[in-house]
Amino acid sequence: MLSLFRLSPPAPKASSRLQRDSIPFVLGDGRRIDVLRVRDPRARRIKLSVGERGARLTLPLRASLVSGERFLHEHRDWLAEQLSALGEHLAPLVRGEPASLPLRDALLPVDWSDGRFARARLDDGRIVLQSPAQAGPAAIARALRDFYEAQARADVGRWLPGYLPGLPRPPSRIRLRVLSSQWGSLAPDGTLTLDLSLVLGRPSAFEYVLVHELCHLVHADHSRAFWREVEARFPAWREERSYFHAEGRRLKASLHALLG
Repeated sequence: MLSLFRLSPPAPKASSRLQRDSIPFVLGDGRRIDVLRVRDPRARRIKLSVGERGARLTLPLRASLVSGERFLHEHRDWLAEQLSALGEHLAPLVRGEPASLPLRDALLPVDWSDGRFARARLDDGRIVLQSPAQAGPAAIARALRDFYEAQARADVGRWLPGYLPGLPRPPSRIRLRVLSSQWGSLAPDGTLTLDLSLVLGRPSAFEYVLVHELCHLVHADHSRAFWREVEARFPAWREERSYFHAEGRRLKASLHALLG
């Protein structure tokens, strides 16, 4: 005997997937930002958070868009404070307009010049951004990424030879990446990956991360023996770790703001 329930169409199920979109928002100080709006089946209340990638408004399935917008406006001042603390106060680069860019724990002025393609270079304490008149934000962001990677590789190239003696082998290759939470990692094949935002902060902190990952060539864990290796090669490592606790989120957020 057939069941009537099997003949009936199944009841629609609530989506178990996150739904995302981006909404423009004006802060109290006039800054215009994009807020990532996420409808999350697991959320139990409306939540506003700020991370390295910017502002995020999370809504439960039953929350209305109007209630989400109201919540966003009620916390507008808090949002502005959090974004400024993370470095989101860096204004988007607009070709031809005065600007400054972070590099090695300093803000360097930007000079604009015409060119056939977008690229950036360091010239006597200033960053020269060359681009065609029609270059858009994406082209400028790619030029900045190439610039920061070249600067980071130059730093690593200066420091690395002094730390190779005593290691069982050198790293097989070194990659610069935009990492969400880590500062560096060492793969089993010897590939050393470093976070690109390191070049924005103070050089000694960047050097410490390099030494930290190199010491994993000796000890793959974080045992006492590992930390003895770090101590022998970089005695001031505790100061740099404290620096990351205080400034790490700001560095990562600044890089995301610049590269989009």
